[in-house]
Amino acid sequence: MSACAKSVAQRLAPADAQMFWMSAKIPNDTFLVFGFDGVPADLDRALDDLVARARTSPDLSQRIEDSSRWRYPSWVPCPADRARFTVHAPGERTWAGCLAAVSAVVHDQLDPRVTPWRLHLFTEIDGIPGTAGPGTVVALQITHALGGGGRTCAPAALMFGRVGDVPPVTPPRIAPLSLPWRSVLAARAYRELVQDTESGLMPAAAPPRPPLRTNAPPAGARAMRTLVRPRSSFSGGTVTVVALAGIAEALAAQLGELGEDVSTLGAEVTMAKAGARQAYNHFGTVGVGLFPELATPERRAAIAGELKARRARAAHPAMRAADRAFAATPAPLLRWGIGKFDPAVRSATVTGNTVMSSVNCGTADFGFGGSPVRVAAAFPGLSPMVGLTHCVTGVGDTLAISVFAAESAIGDIDTYMHRLESIFA
Repeated sequence: MSACAKSVAQRLAPADAQMFWMSAKIPNDTFLVFGFDGVPADLDRALDDLVARARTSPDLSQRIEDSSRWRYPSWVPCPADRARFTVHAPGERTWAGCLAAVSAVVHDQLDPRVTPWRLHLFTEIDGIPGTAGPGTVVALQITHALGGGGRTCAPAALMFGRVGDVPPVTPPRIAPLSLPWRSVLAARAYRELVQDTESGLMPAAAPPRPPLRTNAPPAGARAMRTLVRPRSSFSGGTVTVVALAGIAEALAAQLGELGEDVSTLGAEVTMAKAGARQAYNHFGTVGVGLFPELATPERRAAIAGELKARRARAAHPAMRAADRAFAATPAPLLRWGIGKFDPAVRSATVTGNTVMSSVNCGTADFGFGGSPVRVAAAFPGLSPMVGLTHCVTGVGDTLAISVFAAESAIGDIDTYMHRLESIFA
C-alpha cells in the first residue's frame, strides 16, 4: 500500500464508491488522450513541471482508503510523483500507433488505493491531427471514481498549465438512518412521475431495445480510432446531436451489411445531472433513438427531441428524490449489492446498442513542455453488454469523435471509420 499520508480524509460519495467497487467487476478506468504540437526540449524538466502542477490539484493529489467493510471509502492525501509517468516507444511513431499502444494498456487497470491515475507519454510522434511536424501524445489513465472525461479533463488541463481552478466536490452528509423515510419520499415522488407521464405532462421513459451484435461480449481485436474535424463541420445542431446523427448513419450501414436489423437502433447517452455537483460521477445515462431510416435533417430533429424529452424527465422531482435516497444507502448494503452483481448475466433488452458521451475540454489554453495542445480524445471503456463506444471531445475549435470497438461488435473498424469520414467530409 502507498506510503501517502492518511490525514484529512473525506468520504467518497455513494456514486463514486459505487464506481470504485464496480471496477472490480467491470474495468472502468477513463482514458483521455491529448496531442501536442511539438516535443519538449527538456523532457525531464517538462515532467517535473507536471508533477509540481499536479500537486496543486486536490483531485490529482489523493487516493482511496478502503480499510473497513462497514464504512464508505475515503479520499486521503497522496501527492503525485514521477512514478506516475511512463514514457513509451510505440511500434509506430504515429498518432494511430499511439492509439494502438493505449488500447493495449487498457487491460492494465489502476488500483486507486495506490495509484488513482497515471500518464502514458509518447514523444517524436508524426501525424498528430493539427500538427505539421513531430509532436507529443499524452494519455491520462484515471480511475472512474474521480469521474468520467467530462470531469477529469478539467484537472488534466490545469496539470498541463491552464490557469484557474476546479470546483470541489463535497458529498452531502446524509445519515443512513434516514434511508427508510427518504425511500418513502422517493416512492411517493415516483408515483407522481407515473401520474405525470400518464397525463402527458411528462415524456415517457425511453423504451428498452433489443440487443445487436454490438451488445455481445467484446471479443477479438480491440482498437481505438479518432475522426478529427473543425467545429464548423458540426453545424446544423448541437455537437452531440450532429455527432449522434452521423454515427447513426455509419453504424446502421455497418451493421446492416453484417446482417443486423437496425430498425430499433439506439444509443446509451451520458447526461449530466441537474443541480450542484455532489459527486465526481454526477451523471446518468439515457436511451436515445437514432432513427437511421430518416434523412439527415429529420434524424437530427428527432434525436434532439429525444434528448430534450430525456432531460425533462431527468429534471422531475422523482429523480432528485431517488438520488437523495441512494445517498442515504448504508455502505455495507451498497457493497453487498455490488458484490451480488454478475457481469456474465445477459439481459434480454438494452438501453442502447452503443455508448455515446460528450467531453468539452474548453479553450486550447494549455500545453506540454512549451508545445500547445491541438487535439483531445476520450475513450469510454467497453463492457460485457457494450462492445462499441463513442465520445465527441472538443478542445478549442477542434472536435474528435473517438471510437473504441471490439472486432465482434462491428467487424472491420477501418471500414466503419471510412463510413464516418465520408459523412463528416
